[in-house]
Amino acid sequence: MDRIGRRQFLAGASALGALGVLGAGAVTWDELRHRADTTPLAAGAGILVLVTLYGGNDGLNTVIPYADNAYHDARPELSYRPEEVLRLDDGLGLNPALKGLADLWARRQLAIVRGVGYPNPDHSHFRSMDIWQTAAPDEPLPTGWIGRWLDATGDDPVRAVNIGPVLPPLALGAKHTAAALNPAATAQSPGTVAAVAGLAADDPSDGAARTAVRTGYRAAQTVDHTLGAITRPPRALGGANPLAAQLDLVGRCIQANVPTRVYTVSLGGFDTHADERHTQEQLLGRFDQAVSGFLRDLSGHPRARDVVLLAYSEFGRRVRANASQGTDHGTAGPVFVAGAPVAAGFHGDEPSLADLADGDLKSTVDFRDLYHEVLHRVLDADPTPILGNGRRDLGILT
Repeated sequence: MDRIGRRQFLAGASALGALGVLGAGAVTWDELRHRADTTPLAAGAGILVLVTLYGGNDGLNTVIPYADNAYHDARPELSYRPEEVLRLDDGLGLNPALKGLADLWARRQLAIVRGVGYPNPDHSHFRSMDIWQTAAPDEPLPTGWIGRWLDATGDDPVRAVNIGPVLPPLALGAKHTAAALNPAATAQSPGTVAAVAGLAADDPSDGAARTAVRTGYRAAQTVDHTLGAITRPPRALGGANPLAAQLDLVGRCIQANVPTRVYTVSLGGFDTHADERHTQEQLLGRFDQAVSGFLRDLSGHPRARDVVLLAYSEFGRRVRANASQGTDHGTAGPVFVAGAPVAAGFHGDEPSLADLADGDLKSTVDFRDLYHEVLHRVLDADPTPILGNGRRDLGILT
């Protein structure tokens, strides 16, 4: 049987990026406007921006229970004093690096969902991220939750766009995948363009695996033509704040009325086993600058009311600090949901620091309920075929 696995497809996507076929071609603004005129995103259509924080962000030092003595007792040197935090209420505050998010909170454009996790948590980065991206805690699945949404909603390859050349598992479906846009790719030679066109051509003798690869090449060509102009001049995704560069590109796509419903971006480095405080503050500062800047830049645009940004990490950290002034892999953590359509404030119960599961926080919210709501309320989709039965909206969107 001709099959293709997720790792094989990721390798294929990486090869596409190496060829420079993802988001590298030149296209004029007139050509881009032509696509916007002929197939614009419908007025009022929701746009979901997914931010993945790789490494397991320490939720307790992000949304800080500064008034809880158990927090300070568990982290005598790593905890933040009450006067250091950006207070949200009488018990919780934000990390001092999150000044932009504090402003979003004050403007009623930020929801914080507390205690988010899944049953029988796993401390492995790979397995936990796989669970979050496939929305399948019980057994491994070969498709991601956005990939299954793509399978259910058509074949336009720009419905979902990942910023960067390698697709994350969440973007892979059984029949369709998200497009990958690589702003750092260099222009192709005429010979390469012709070769890629040949690779994208249908062949009746192809099995399922080769057909999937050809579909990937065709998707790359489509996203190249549609989004190429937005990337000029090409901007590297590295630098001091790669997430800001990614979200800047997403913002330009949205303002150009590109017919994309889901964008995926990411920031890594959150595996803070040692010297956590300085490292995490730097990373949260980049996250804060990128997210608050993205929403600020969109604030005067008609599409701003359609955009919802959801930021998550694969797990939180242990409650107690380790001997290296860091924290080890834990379980539940906060999820940020930002934008004009959110029901601002706290959602979900704050996990108790006095009632732990072998030193870990107990989850109070299942992450699949978050996905249920954004599928239902932002993407206008039926969540049940994608997530299964038993899920519900949480009331995080107005």
